[in-house]
Amino acid sequence: MRGYFFPRTWYFLVAIAAAASSLSVAACGSGSGAVSAAPKPEPLAIDAVAVESRPIDRYLRVTGSLLADEQAEVSAESAGRVVETPVERGARVSQGTVLVRISAAETAAQLQEAEANAAQIEARLGLTGGRTFDPKRVPDVMNSQASVEWAEAEFARIGSLLEQKVVSKSEYDQRKTQVEAARQQYQMALNVAEQSYRSLESARARITLARKALADTSIRAPFSGLVAERVVSIGDYVTRGARVATVVRVDPMRVELTVPEQSVSLISVGQPVRITVDAYPGETFTARIRFVSPSLRPDQRALTVEAIAPNPDGRLKPGLFATASIQQPPSAPALLVPSSAVETVSGTSRVYVVKGDTVEERIVTLGETVGPLVEITTGLIAKETVAAEPKGRLADGVRVQAR
Repeated sequence: MRGYFFPRTWYFLVAIAAAASSLSVAACGSGSGAVSAAPKPEPLAIDAVAVESRPIDRYLRVTGSLLADEQAEVSAESAGRVVETPVERGARVSQGTVLVRISAAETAAQLQEAEANAAQIEARLGLTGGRTFDPKRVPDVMNSQASVEWAEAEFARIGSLLEQKVVSKSEYDQRKTQVEAARQQYQMALNVAEQSYRSLESARARITLARKALADTSIRAPFSGLVAERVVSIGDYVTRGARVATVVRVDPMRVELTVPEQSVSLISVGQPVRITVDAYPGETFTARIRFVSPSLRPDQRALTVEAIAPNPDGRLKPGLFATASIQQPPSAPALLVPSSAVETVSGTSRVYVVKGDTVEERIVTLGETVGPLVEITTGLIAKETVAAEPKGRLADGVRVQAR
């Protein structure tokens, strides 16, 4: 049975192989003709721009926090019970505005007593009507002076009578003693007047203290600003030195920045600063450096810098985190291309440089952003031309027709 079918099977397989070979040769000939006849792809039409070279404003970017320009923990300067609280938290106050009032009954009585004591001494010294102190014009001194003058006159008269032998020597000696006593009384009156005037000065000092104590019953704002906190209420008893309120001044604001050690040479007083805060995305606030610390923080190896930012509308708040851009002095010109000319994928930025009718891919490093332009720090040279909008269409070596 196997011998009968072998020739037919063999002829059948040979025929299939010959047919397959013919088809393969035909297919190869057809493919070779198609490759040789295919047209070249048309070049891509692109817009090209020249690399721009010009100076730009450069900025050092640092971070920091906003602080109130002034913040005062206002305390009571005299003890007493709170009788009035005219302001609430958040109120805008001017310098001298009353924040809290303390009962003034006791201090008012002390002032009245001090004024009465001073008035009594002034009357004794004859200083009513605004007269200045002159010990010889004090009434008691004037009386003593009159006594001296009378005693001296009597002594002179007795002396002339003694020469006439009208009076005795003992009477003459008595008159002489009266003169000496009157003179001593006069000197004593002068001393008492001086002591009384010193007592008057002390009484006037007590008046000043009493007036201050009375004024201290009205606790006032030390400067214009906002009441951040009031910690007492009507009826509370406060002691001397007890905190009653917190007042802050938020216009302008202080911006405390931290500058790394390697950038210390780029900072100086007066430099302009641009500030952004997360609370107002897309907005920029202006400031200017007012203080540069003379030393670095040893724990951070960083320099503390303080800038002042105007805040007339009070939108900036103490405690906000701030990102600051400090403008640097002019430097060498920068190479700029449109932002649309840069294609960034997975953190790698590239541009496509037009070289005749093809483009060359360049890996670049980006710098400052200047409006619609971006700085190229490495990867390009001046006067080269780049594709304006690659949009993922280009690759290295692609044929283009640049406009």
